[in-house]
Amino acid sequence: MKNVNSYLEYLKFQKNYSDYTITSYKTDMIEYLEYLDRESIDYKDVVYSDIRFYLMYLKEECNDSNSSIDRKLSALRGFYKYLANENIIKSNIFSLVSGPKREKKLPRYFEYNELEELFDACDLNTPLGIRDRLILEMLYATGIRVGELVNIKVKDIDKSVRKILILGKGNKERIVEYGDYCEEVLGLYLNEAYSKLNINDSDYLFLNKNGGVLTERGVRYILDQIIKKTSLNKNISPHMIRHSFATHLLNEGCDLLTVQKLLGHESISATQVYTHVSTDRLKEVYYNSFPRAKKDD
Repeated sequence: MKNVNSYLEYLKFQKNYSDYTITSYKTDMIEYLEYLDRESIDYKDVVYSDIRFYLMYLKEECNDSNSSIDRKLSALRGFYKYLANENIIKSNIFSLVSGPKREKKLPRYFEYNELEELFDACDLNTPLGIRDRLILEMLYATGIRVGELVNIKVKDIDKSVRKILILGKGNKERIVEYGDYCEEVLGLYLNEAYSKLNINDSDYLFLNKNGGVLTERGVRYILDQIIKKTSLNKNISPHMIRHSFATHLLNEGCDLLTVQKLLGHESISATQVYTHVSTDRLKEVYYNSFPRAKKDD
C-alpha cells in the first residue's frame, strides 16, 4: 500500500529508525489493515469504536500480551500522525487511544559464567568464529545496541585509547570504551580474519560470509547458532547481552548515572529498570552474608 510504504520510508530516512523496528512496524500495520479489510472498514474512516474492537481482537483472539498491543498501538499512532501531517486524513484518531497497562518485567540477563560459556563456544580457528566471538565481546564490553554494533566502521575505533565512536538513536554520537578481553579479540579479528572476509573492500567492521555488511537480523541468527553449542537453556538476543552489561555494572557498585551514560539513555528512568535486578542481588548477598539475617533451623 502506497501510504504505508511512504510512512516506512519516512521512518527510515527522516526518523533514522533501525531496519528491525521498521520491519516490526510493517508487520503490525499489515495485520491491522488485514483486520480492517475483513471488517470492510476503510483505514481513512476509522472511528474510536473501531479501534476499541481491534484492541479486543488482539487481546481475545490473538492472545497478544499488553506489551505487544502497546507496541502495535505505537506503530499505528505514528502512522496516523504521519497521515494527518500529510493532510491525507483530517486528524489522528489514535491520539485519543491509550494502550493497556504494560506488565512490568525485569530485564533478562546472563550470569557471568554463562557468558563465558558463550564466549568459549566460538571457534577461534576460523574467520567467522573469530568474528562471532568479537560480536559477543563487543556487545558485552560496551553495552551497545545491535543497530549500533552493525554500523561500526573500522575508522570509528581508536585502538590507542580503546574507544569507539558510536552513532546512536537519532544520529546522536557517543564514545564507548572497551577492555582487555575485547581488545585481544579485536586485534585477532583485524589481523587474521578481517582481510579474508572483506572481499568487497568495505569500511564496516562486521561482515557476513559473502563480504557484505552484517545486518541486525544476521547478528541475531549468529547468536542463536552460538547458544545451540552451549548447555544454556535460555533464549538469547543482543539486547539480553546489553541487559547483562548494565546489570553486572550495577551489581559491582557502579552508579546509575554512569550506567545511563554508558548505555546512551536519554532519561534516567530508562536505566532505573536495572535497579530492580541489582536490588534482588543485594538482597541475596545480605541474606547469605549477614550473620543475623536469618535464624538457623
